[in-house]
Amino acid sequence: MRVVFMGTPDFSVGTLRELVKAGHEIAGVVSQPDKPKGRGKNLQPTPVKEAAMELGLPVYQPQKVRDPEFIQVMKELNPDVIVVVAFGQIIPKEILHMPKYGCINVHASLLPAYRGAAPIQWAVINGDKESGVTIMRMDEGVDTGDMINKVIVPLNEKETGGSLFDRLSESGAKLLVETLPMLEDGSAVFEKQPEESTTPYAAMISKKMGELDWAKSATELERLIRGLNPWPSAFSHLNGKTLKIWEASVEEENGEKKAPGTVLQADAKGFRIQTGEGILKIDTLQMEGKKRMDAQAFLRGYTVEEGMILPC
Repeated sequence: MRVVFMGTPDFSVGTLRELVKAGHEIAGVVSQPDKPKGRGKNLQPTPVKEAAMELGLPVYQPQKVRDPEFIQVMKELNPDVIVVVAFGQIIPKEILHMPKYGCINVHASLLPAYRGAAPIQWAVINGDKESGVTIMRMDEGVDTGDMINKVIVPLNEKETGGSLFDRLSESGAKLLVETLPMLEDGSAVFEKQPEESTTPYAAMISKKMGELDWAKSATELERLIRGLNPWPSAFSHLNGKTLKIWEASVEEENGEKKAPGTVLQADAKGFRIQTGEGILKIDTLQMEGKKRMDAQAFLRGYTVEEGMILPC
């Protein structure tokens, strides 16, 4: 099939590579404009643009895909299908209805669950037992189009946002390549979604979300730590500096309950903090400006007094 691919982050790259590997004709790759990064604020190409250039594919980076000039470019590319994977802009109806087989989206959830920008992290944060990928034909709503194909991916006990990201990226790429022939030969079955999602909207993740509220339960905090790993990461504060928490585990209370945020233990045997319900054992952490380390190594270099209370 003649394909225009639209995507931006790392999550999208695997699907682009699988499309090329499967022998589809990639008429063009559309990605977000380059953005300044780092101290020097040099323009950094998106992961999809980098992959497209490596593969020798033409790249387009419109500021707004709804601009008439870009819509004309899409008409000239004349795709049979447009594949969209985490592109990052709302696609106008002129483009949605342009190709013969429509715009096909790879969405990282089992729709109608987790419509929105961050379905992967929210699945971990909410303690779901499974996630997955849905291939759908896009309409003018947000992740509301007809579903074509799905794959279920069970979550591991210590699943992080990053590990689930990688697994769903791989699963979605394979599922998309399996689905395209079904569109072409007419065997695809289009299932309408219910009007209401089965979960709250998967809103975009922010850095502020990572600040740990010790009044919450240890279970909630441990899931948040995993869901926000590797970005933007969960954190607290110690001696006026940011303290990132990368890995933790939940323990039951076995004595008098202290105020949330109280350090119950900080020695060679462990680093434990009281929460609103249960105890959070800190396993891996990182002081601002320092490298990541396990709790025992951290406590050999920093003084943390038992009984002190970390800010909520």
